[in-house]
Amino acid sequence: MQAAQDMRYMAAAIRLGRWHLSRTGTNPSVSTILVNDFGHGPIIVGNGITGLGGRPHAEAGALAQAGEKAKGATAYVTLEPCAHHGRTPPCADALVDAGIARLVSALTDPDDRVSGAGYAILEAADIDVTKGCMADEARSVLGAYLNRSVTKRAQVTLKLAVSKDGMIGRRDESQVAITGEVARAQSHLLRATHDAILIGIGTALIDDPSLTCRLPGLEERSPIRVVLDTGARLPLDCKLVHSIDQAPLYVATAYPQSDNAKALSDKGVTIISCDLYEGRIALPELLEDLAAIGITNALAEGGAELAGGFLADGMVDKIALFESDVIVGHNGVRSPLNRNDLPEGFSIGRKYQFGADTMVEIGRD
Repeated sequence: MQAAQDMRYMAAAIRLGRWHLSRTGTNPSVSTILVNDFGHGPIIVGNGITGLGGRPHAEAGALAQAGEKAKGATAYVTLEPCAHHGRTPPCADALVDAGIARLVSALTDPDDRVSGAGYAILEAADIDVTKGCMADEARSVLGAYLNRSVTKRAQVTLKLAVSKDGMIGRRDESQVAITGEVARAQSHLLRATHDAILIGIGTALIDDPSLTCRLPGLEERSPIRVVLDTGARLPLDCKLVHSIDQAPLYVATAYPQSDNAKALSDKGVTIISCDLYEGRIALPELLEDLAAIGITNALAEGGAELAGGFLADGMVDKIALFESDVIVGHNGVRSPLNRNDLPEGFSIGRKYQFGADTMVEIGRD
């Protein structure tokens, strides 16, 4: 009975956490639900989510909403409450001061300043602590933060749209629509839930994309656009530059002092100076640089060369594989993978149907 109730409210907390994905700066999108029973069954008395930009923390928001009703409540938190002092007291202390009776947590925070210390504060106050409730489900929201905390780099989701004959495009430089309208809308939703979208210079030159989120009501959720452009060749008159007022644009290059790089900078483009490895941008170092500026969750949406580079370097954490019945045929660019030929250490997770197309979530084992 108690376990079923815990899963019910934790599932609600995990859903709440999705609302601010990629909108909380360097902090994770944590969520908290406070549940109390005043004799007529359990009810939610407060809920909170990490604020836009990273403050306030979820626990603070839930406690403020609950007020005195927090006393004796159970707090459902998707991540261990913080234990370190800044200008404001730790969330673990705030929960103790509010008089909660029990805490149910999904994930332990790997941050050295917190890991286990938040639980210890609560247990020292004789508050019952249950850990690991729906941990796997909570990772769907907080996995990128956990990855950055451990690896010190941005998490990468590789997005590929593959035709029935195993192609992701054409070599003749003409665009081909592999997926339908419903699946393309889902691609825009993926953009809205990531901090950054990455493409190679080849895709930028051939397709001239804008890479913004064009779903009604989610335009402001457009991620940072990052072009991997070794030679700083991105044209000044491309759509990416012209749409810089809609979403920030970064160019990662090995030639930050070139004339074109300086001209791009004058247009408002942020230039990232990169190391080279075997003639291409060193991806592990780039992902560390992106994490250092607050990018936790990156969507790689480029062509076969970019996808192959990330896969070869072991820098792919998740794969969103869209499959369609379209036949590309002659001059097709073959996909670096398909569901029957996955990289070692990856396995298929959930599957979705979007119109005539299928999307398969693939993750590390």
